[in-house]
Amino acid sequence: MLASKLCEGIFKVLIKDIPTTCQVSCLEVLRILSRDKKVLVPVTTKENMQILLRLAKLNELDDSLEKVSEFPVIVESLKCLCNIVFNSQMAQQLSLELNLAAKLCNLLRKCKDRKFINDIKCFDLRLLFLLSLLHTDIRSQLRYELQGLPLLTQILESAFSIKWTDEYESAIDHNGPPLSPQETDCAIEALKALFNVTVDSWKVHKESDSHQFRVMAAVLRHCLLIVGPTEDKTEELHSNAVNLLSNVPVSCLDVLICPLTHEETAQEATTLDELPSNKTAEKETVLKNNTMVYNGMNMEAIHVLLNFMEKRIDKGSSYREGLTPVLSLLTECSRAHRNIRKFLKDQVLPPLRDVTNRPEVGSTVRNKLVRLMTHVDLGVKQIAAEFLFVLCKERVDSLLKYTGYGNAAGLLAARGLLAGGRGDNWYSEDEDTDTEEYKNAKPNINLITGHLEEPMPNPIDEMTEEQKEYEAMKLVNMLDKLSRRADVKDLHQDGG
Repeated sequence: MLASKLCEGIFKVLIKDIPTTCQVSCLEVLRILSRDKKVLVPVTTKENMQILLRLAKLNELDDSLEKVSEFPVIVESLKCLCNIVFNSQMAQQLSLELNLAAKLCNLLRKCKDRKFINDIKCFDLRLLFLLSLLHTDIRSQLRYELQGLPLLTQILESAFSIKWTDEYESAIDHNGPPLSPQETDCAIEALKALFNVTVDSWKVHKESDSHQFRVMAAVLRHCLLIVGPTEDKTEELHSNAVNLLSNVPVSCLDVLICPLTHEETAQEATTLDELPSNKTAEKETVLKNNTMVYNGMNMEAIHVLLNFMEKRIDKGSSYREGLTPVLSLLTECSRAHRNIRKFLKDQVLPPLRDVTNRPEVGSTVRNKLVRLMTHVDLGVKQIAAEFLFVLCKERVDSLLKYTGYGNAAGLLAARGLLAGGRGDNWYSEDEDTDTEEYKNAKPNINLITGHLEEPMPNPIDEMTEEQKEYEAMKLVNMLDKLSRRADVKDLHQDGG
C-alpha cells in the first residue's frame, strides 16, 4: 500500500540527522497515518519503535530535558507512540519487550516538577494509561516494581500545586484561579493511569500501602475542591477523581473529611449562635466562608460528591456509567464512616415535614433517588436503594418511612426483609427523631405509597336500611356459593 510505503520512507528519514522542523513535519504525517490499523501492520517493527523511543527521549536515562527546541519532537513522538500502541497488537508486545513502561516513568521523573513541559507529561501519561489498560502485567509492574502509585500521586500534587498543612490536609484557596487547560489535561491523564494501577486494590495489608492510599485520597479531596478552566472540564476532572476514589480501600477514605482548625471552630460556633432557636434541627450543618461543616468536621468534599451525584441524576442518561460509581462510593463511605453517613442523611433524608406527596414526586435529592429505586436498569435501582438503606442504618422501618413499601419492595425482597427487621451491618444506636408534622400525619399515611391519604368515605353511611339489608343478603349468598363450590371440589378430590 502507498500509505505503508510512505510510513517506511518517513522512518528512513527520521534516522538521519535532519533539522528539528523537518522531524516535526515527518512525525505529524506519521501521527495521521498511524490512525489506520492496516497501514501499521508492515511498519510496526522493533527498529521503528526504537526510532520513536529515541526521538521521545525515552532511551536516554541520564539525558535531561534542557533543549526547549526539542520539545515539539518529543511531544509528536509520544503522540505517534500513543496511536501505534493503541492500534497495533504487535506494538503492544514490543512495548513489553522494550520495557516501555519503565522508560515512561523515568521521563516523568525528569519533568514532574517542571510546569513548562506539560505537553510532554500529558502524552507520557496518556501512553502509560494505554499500556496499563491493555496489559495487566504492566499494571503490576507499575504498582510494585516502578513505584507508580507515589510517582503518579506526585504528578497530581504538582498539577494542583498542593501545599500541605498537615499529613493528609492541604490548603484550599477558594478564591484562587482555576486550573489551566494544560494542568487539567495532565491531571485527568494521571487520574486515569492511577485508576488502572489501583484497580485491584481492595484490601490494604501493609502500613506503607495504607499511608500511600491516604495521601492519594487527600490529593483527590483537593481535586474535588478545585475547578478546571470550563464547567465540562471540571466535571471530567471530578468524574475521574470519583472513579479513582472507588479503588481506594474504604478504611482510607476518612481523610475526605477533616476536623476544623481552631479558627474554623470559632467561626462555626458563631454561626450556630446566629441561627434562630426554632431551627435546632438545622444547626448541625452550617456554611461559613464556603466551608460545609457538620459535627465539627469539614464536609466540603462530601458535599461536592453529593452535588456531583445529583447532576448525574439530572442528566437522565448513562446512569450505569455516570451515576453508579459515585453512588457506590457514597454508599461505602456511609457504611464505614459514621460522620459521613450522618451528614449525608441530613442532606438527603432530612426530617419529614410534608408527607402530602408521594416520596418519588418532587425535585429534592430524596425524590430523585426514590424514583431510581424503580428504574428499569437493575444495577441502577439496586445501588440507589442500597444507598438510601445505608443512610437509614439498614433499618426497614426507617427506609419505609422515607420511600414507601412499594418503592422499597425490590430491595427488601432481595435482602429477605419483606417482613421487616434490619440488615447485617452494625450502626450506632442513636435514634431518629420525628417532626411533630410527621407524628400527626403518621396514622393516615399509606404504607405502600408512603404519603398522606385522606380517609375514604364509608359507602354504608349513605345507604338506607333497606339497601343495607339487600347488600348483606347479597354477601351471604355469595359466601354460600363459594362454600358449596369448595365442598364439591373436595368430593371430586376424594373420589379421585
